[in-house]
Amino acid sequence: MISVAIAAAAAGAVILAPITRASAQAPAASGITPTASALLKTPWGEPDLQGIWTDETTTPLQRPARYANQAVFTEAERAELDRVRSEVLGRERRAERGTERDVSGSYNNVFVSFKRTGARTSLIVDPPNGRIPPLTPDAQKLAGAEREFRLTLLQSTETCKNREPACSGGKYDPTRSPRFAELPPRYNTARMNRNDGPEDSSLAERCLTGGLPEFGGPTGSFRRIVQTPGGLSIFYDVGQGQGWQRNIVMDGSPHLPANIRQWYGDSRGHWDGDTLVIDVTNFSPKTDFQGSRENLHLVERWTRTGPSTLEYEVTIEDPTVWTKAWTVKEEFTRQSDRDNRLYTEPRCVEGNYGLPGIIHGRRMEERAFAEGRGPDPATRDAMKDGFIFDDEPLR
Repeated sequence: MISVAIAAAAAGAVILAPITRASAQAPAASGITPTASALLKTPWGEPDLQGIWTDETTTPLQRPARYANQAVFTEAERAELDRVRSEVLGRERRAERGTERDVSGSYNNVFVSFKRTGARTSLIVDPPNGRIPPLTPDAQKLAGAEREFRLTLLQSTETCKNREPACSGGKYDPTRSPRFAELPPRYNTARMNRNDGPEDSSLAERCLTGGLPEFGGPTGSFRRIVQTPGGLSIFYDVGQGQGWQRNIVMDGSPHLPANIRQWYGDSRGHWDGDTLVIDVTNFSPKTDFQGSRENLHLVERWTRTGPSTLEYEVTIEDPTVWTKAWTVKEEFTRQSDRDNRLYTEPRCVEGNYGLPGIIHGRRMEERAFAEGRGPDPATRDAMKDGFIFDDEPLR
């Protein structure tokens, strides 16, 4: 059975207080009826966006190619997708006990839950095809260089020898690649088949969140909005404990100088009627969203559409990466304040405990190989994880 995701779900992550469908559908404690949604105001007269919000269904960012120009699923398609996705949760992909595949497959459905399939076939509403616009020539060149670098580090592994999908576009060569000694084409934010230091690992493995824009994921995603006169703050509970706080500057002041870069960008907000509009710039080059970094520009629109519903729309722009701007729309449901009155602060421990272990383990493998014990670490694919989301039909 597919259920609403609780929140972060992974070994070592803190599980939050249960947020159930029943509690999510409960009316707000204020007693406001749906017909009075236009009157949802704070005591000082601003539109009231406060509460804990989540997307209770799963909708892919991009429309899967097989649905072409189909904007919404039929009820029959949603039911069939729910059935197939339920089977994925119970699928056993682990091979012979004690093998590398056995260990890598341990991160399975014990730690995750799937939400039901949403009505729309993509979160992207513009372009109409529900797909991210094409990359610019320069962005294509950089993306190709990064992929080539990662494939080269895999060339002597069984992943390439067996022509597995992870090595698509690469080739098998039993010789260790000389590029193991190179730096990646730019600051690394993703996984690679090397563990020479923390920055060889992904942001998530370092307990660093991907930042904005944030569209949730299979393990769930929540945001808690708090307002004060002249101020607004959003706390994001995402991933595997990589929660973070975002403060929106509402005083009409301009963006920070261009030389000041921040992990979550510089957010400047104002009210456009009942809609909160937030302009976000000044991102750090160490963040990454679909290949966009310091030139990322977001225009967000948050609109309360009822006592328990909130609409989020964001236009995403980076002329150095995409040939045109594109827009995403997401709908959130308010969770029960009473059921979640004890809201445990999430904590990611992978960077504190797991990451040093990964690096130390790699050094021990290299020492053993140098002493004639064990295989060459360069022939092992350290990126394999047997993660069940690889089988997610909505990918």
